[in-house]
Amino acid sequence: MKKLSKLIITQMNIRQIPCYVCAYEEDGKVMELRFEPVGEKSSLGNIYVGQIENIAANIGAAFVQISAGEKCYLQLSDAPNAIYASVKKGDRPLKAGDEILVQISREAMKGKLPAVTTNLNFTGKYLVLTTGDKKFGLSSKLSNDDRSRISKWMEAEVNRPDKEFGIIVRTNAADASKEEILKELEYLKGLYHKAAVDGRSRTCFSCVYRTEPFYISAVRDANSRNLEEIITDIPEISRQISDYLNSNSPEEKEKLRFYDDKLLPLYKLYRLETVLEEIQHEKVWLNSGGFLVIQQTEAFVSIDINSGKFTGKKKMQETYRKINLEAAKEIARQLRLRNLSGIILIDFINMEEKESEVQLLKTLDDALRRDPIRTTLVDMTKLSLVEITRMKKERPLHESVGKQS
Repeated sequence: MKKLSKLIITQMNIRQIPCYVCAYEEDGKVMELRFEPVGEKSSLGNIYVGQIENIAANIGAAFVQISAGEKCYLQLSDAPNAIYASVKKGDRPLKAGDEILVQISREAMKGKLPAVTTNLNFTGKYLVLTTGDKKFGLSSKLSNDDRSRISKWMEAEVNRPDKEFGIIVRTNAADASKEEILKELEYLKGLYHKAAVDGRSRTCFSCVYRTEPFYISAVRDANSRNLEEIITDIPEISRQISDYLNSNSPEEKEKLRFYDDKLLPLYKLYRLETVLEEIQHEKVWLNSGGFLVIQQTEAFVSIDINSGKFTGKKKMQETYRKINLEAAKEIARQLRLRNLSGIILIDFINMEEKESEVQLLKTLDDALRRDPIRTTLVDMTKLSLVEITRMKKERPLHESVGKQS
């Protein structure tokens, strides 16, 4: 059954600081929550003319300045695809002083520098253009029919002998027409030329490409098939979204609604204060009476499932199965909601039946597939310990909340 969703964009104070907040709700539950202080803008996704400060060959990295005193981390494995803004003499490796185009791929986290990549990405609703990998790829979430149809539409572009970039087809393309996809392709080509081609002649530390505000990105990335409504109570943001939809997805404009009720603010209506409170606690109660304990360590995220209020002896294995299945769905939600990433280790309640374990892994895998950030279910050990990996892009939400204090 299709799970209908809403995108809520509002403003509220977080630790006494006014913030824009974007919440993604699915079947009445908030699945994702992002915020940004009013007047600030994340640099994630921005492209700069950076300068190599030094090479640390022992760790396979380089340190790149994107402005005076602002240092970032670059993996040397990226270097062969670097686009040089300075003159490169011969086929030599990167060296200190070289000027190259870099894109911020991960925010600074817990004392770690921001990470940059030379594989520049230009993201649209249906496609992503990439400069490092010039292959053609399709989202694994697309059906075989969708993949076949879209591949035919893109044939001429993919087979061009002089192609300068790769193309990745996103899940949203399943609902797009050929005209919409090719129109977006031309738009992304324009962004690519402005940043990756014209950007080579810009001075060192120039920002050659800025990403749109995070709430516009949320509108762009939302699954069109399931998105029922986009709601905001901020007039200026409503105008920005309206302009964006007019230019990029006119068929979605009817989903935009301006909320104007001074007695019940939007963040109160959707209980966003309660959700913010939830992500700051380690314990999460389940409807079954069990609970999760979520702990962030230096090396990984630990999640423990407990039977909690259940104390009976009858049908114990069946109860454990139900608690584990409920926990699997809630864990997938908590990873998205809290924006937890890296290695995640989950200690499920031990079950005797192999069939129950198979069902549990399928339930967990199905729930994780709904995550827009790349998340992989690795395996389950004999002790019912499950390993998941989730790509790091932004700091966990509890860290961002802590920064507002």
